[in-house]
Amino acid sequence: MKMLFKAFARALFGARYERLARVLLAEGIAFAALRSMDLRLPVSPRILCLSASLLSAACLWQGLSAHGGRAESLQNPFMLPFENRAFVFAYAAAMGAHTFFTKTAALLALLMAIGDWRPMEICAGVLCPLHTILWTAAAFARKEWRLPGACWAAAICLCGGTAWIFPGIAAGSVLALFLLRRADGYAFCPQQAAQARAIPAHSHCLWRYFLRYFRAHKNYGANTVLLWGVACALPALLRQMEPSFAVPFGFACLALNTPVGVLLSGDRALEQAIRFLPGQKRAFCLPYCLFIGACNTAANAFFLGSQWLQAGSLPPFTGMAAVFFALQSAIFSVLLEWRWPLRGWKVESDLWHHPRKYLVPALMLPLAALTGGMPALTPALLALLPLEGALLLLWRGRA
Repeated sequence: MKMLFKAFARALFGARYERLARVLLAEGIAFAALRSMDLRLPVSPRILCLSASLLSAACLWQGLSAHGGRAESLQNPFMLPFENRAFVFAYAAAMGAHTFFTKTAALLALLMAIGDWRPMEICAGVLCPLHTILWTAAAFARKEWRLPGACWAAAICLCGGTAWIFPGIAAGSVLALFLLRRADGYAFCPQQAAQARAIPAHSHCLWRYFLRYFRAHKNYGANTVLLWGVACALPALLRQMEPSFAVPFGFACLALNTPVGVLLSGDRALEQAIRFLPGQKRAFCLPYCLFIGACNTAANAFFLGSQWLQAGSLPPFTGMAAVFFALQSAIFSVLLEWRWPLRGWKVESDLWHHPRKYLVPALMLPLAALTGGMPALTPALLALLPLEGALLLLWRGRA
């Protein structure tokens, strides 16, 4: 088991665990910097336990179900004979350690830096995500235990700060270990990989390809639907701002649709086909830009509907601003994907949580401030979008 764990850990963290050292150093620096700012906010222990546990469960489930890219190297041992119990515990431990140290620890460092915590609350904040990681691995391997496992883990996390949380974590962890002990190692082999590879990258109808890609990657569609839910709740969070500034600021925030904006980085076969086949720069990038723009427009429409229901009115030129921000963020996303695709990621959760995802919303914030200060400028900016698209095509040498 020790040898198997080292093999998986080195595939995730590097041959000498250099990636783990860099991540821990960055998290330590971020914690020290935030702590030195003397910024203190009241955070409930339940929020600490629940947020860390939800992040751990989502990232681990995404990593276990990932396929393609570097994730294929983690599936190579499935082609070799192995001892089932040792393989299950080694694979689950390596993926759980990767999730905890690279994702959960960053959130814990942030929350620990801005709050004043007692030792028991710190222990609960660390043990709850570890308990959730065990249950997520067990539920992934034992599919019939997915719903009971989610309910049990949520019940433990919601009781953060109570007296019986530690006995509950201990009992739940023992049960999760028992389920893992009886799990089949091949349950961790993603079943969707063949379906994903069956999608042709050279499809003549790219819109059909995008829809089939979403159907094969259910988590992409789930993230988009979740973004629509955030769009409905966003007006309540921006209630203190002036509507003329709140609406474009909301459009800028809703440009953060990570899976749609990393389509080429996440599918190496598609990227190779697009770059090697002739005439694909214009043939793929324009439909891809329109596809991202359609997704962003849908999110902006949910945001505007919620804003109208809560405020009773909308600022002038709001519809034009929604289209402008959707298309402009789509152009930025396609340019980033084409010129600077993400490389060197190990599992799909690394790709989704790459800091580059914040670059497009950051680029949209100055435009939000500009249109918020001068709403009449929005029609003129919208009229420049076709010219901008033509200039981009000429710059690529394919117009």
